[in-house]
Amino acid sequence: MEYRQLGGSGLKVPVLSFGTGTFGGTGDFFKAWGNTQVDEATKLVGLCMDAGINFFDTANVYSQGLSEEILGKAIIGLRDKIILSTKATFRMGDKPNQSGSGRFHLIKACEDSLRRLQTDYIDVYHMHGFDGTTPVEETLSALNDLIRAGKVRYIACSNFSGWHLMKSLSVSERYGWAKYIAHQAHYSLLSRELEWELMPLGVDQKVGTIVWSPLSAGRLGGKYRRNQPLPPEGRIAQGGGEGPAIPEDFFFNLIDVLDEVAAETEKTVAQVALNWLLQRPTVSNIVIGARNEEQLKQNLDAVGWNLTLEQVKRLDAASEKSPIYPYWHQRKNTTLNPLPDFYGHLAARQ
Repeated sequence: MEYRQLGGSGLKVPVLSFGTGTFGGTGDFFKAWGNTQVDEATKLVGLCMDAGINFFDTANVYSQGLSEEILGKAIIGLRDKIILSTKATFRMGDKPNQSGSGRFHLIKACEDSLRRLQTDYIDVYHMHGFDGTTPVEETLSALNDLIRAGKVRYIACSNFSGWHLMKSLSVSERYGWAKYIAHQAHYSLLSRELEWELMPLGVDQKVGTIVWSPLSAGRLGGKYRRNQPLPPEGRIAQGGGEGPAIPEDFFFNLIDVLDEVAAETEKTVAQVALNWLLQRPTVSNIVIGARNEEQLKQNLDAVGWNLTLEQVKRLDAASEKSPIYPYWHQRKNTTLNPLPDFYGHLAARQ
């Protein structure tokens, strides 16, 4: 298993982590993700450890805390061997202070997560989304206090806009507080908006990218084909998909190229889509999920090999979308606004 530095921190993480959104299956939305209980979760954790994946990701909102509880039971006896990540911010009850990134909610949310996970500390603690109703200073001060108390080791964010992240980094620097070392973001061959602003910011500020939904809610799992119904067992058919609709012509043209590259590499469509992400700037880690052992084993084969420069460029061309303003205007002059170096390390390797 390859390890990479997580942003500008001293923490090294495997390039794959295991996401536990499938643990629990409480509520219609998360039920569509999966319904993994303790026995199966323990087996999946064991498979991950055997493959060199010791990074496990969850969130308090996943099945309203049940995912954390199940993961906590599945990692008993392994705590000193793993990297544990969870998140807070989203609503955990109907009371006014049971959501957001204010000090009152964050301290309680962190303590609740520690209890459910049966641990004394969280390695990477994410703000699951930006809270525009709470001063950034309050959020970061509370997170810094959690670090000083030994309850959290590193902080990260998720689903931020560029200005959300940059303002947060600036405030942390101003007061000498801990900074966000990573941004957990939606990124895939079908959703490349990260490259427009968040990736250049990550390059400049040394913020690593942890990718969520790398297969776009299963769309890139290899089961979607032209003129065929949605796979009935998939997340989208069961109501667990996220993000805007994707034009069919764009989607299936990309699938055609993925099929070609999969045949050339003797890998699956999903493995090619995951490997493409590992070639992108700022990507430190990809969160993979699995409903069962077979899915997990297939995803594990996305590492240990690399797409060629030519294959990456073909996939880039098939998945390219016209950027919105101001990015299309900035790209008219890449001398002033250089793009991330997508191909330099690939070209050197050829």
